[in-house]
Amino acid sequence: MLNYQAPLDLAFQALADPTRRIMVERLSQGPASVSELAQPLDMTLSAVVQHLAVLEASGLVRSEKVGRVRTCRIEPKALHSAERWISERRASWERRLDRLGAFLVETEPTIKPRRKK
Repeated sequence: MLNYQAPLDLAFQALADPTRRIMVERLSQGPASVSELAQPLDMTLSAVVQHLAVLEASGLVRSEKVGRVRTCRIEPKALHSAERWISERRASWERRLDRLGAFLVETEPTIKPRRKK
């Protein structure tokens, strides 16, 4: 159990890094080679490959090598899991806040204007 991390944990850990979020954003537009992903980033190709390894381990990105070119693509299923988790939390908090709002309206005392002295 110590070495096990839930897929959702891995996805959020991978997305915690701004460089990896840039890569995911680029891949959301369509598949790209490692060189294309590296182009706008101010880092070595080796560093880009390390970031891609984290994204692949998290299940957010999948890559395949054809000849000398490694092409990466987004894995929508992993993103949907993270989105679903966030949506469930948001829906829960929205229900709570709606109930709080209704309670405050019901219990709001009538406000009397202050007298001027």
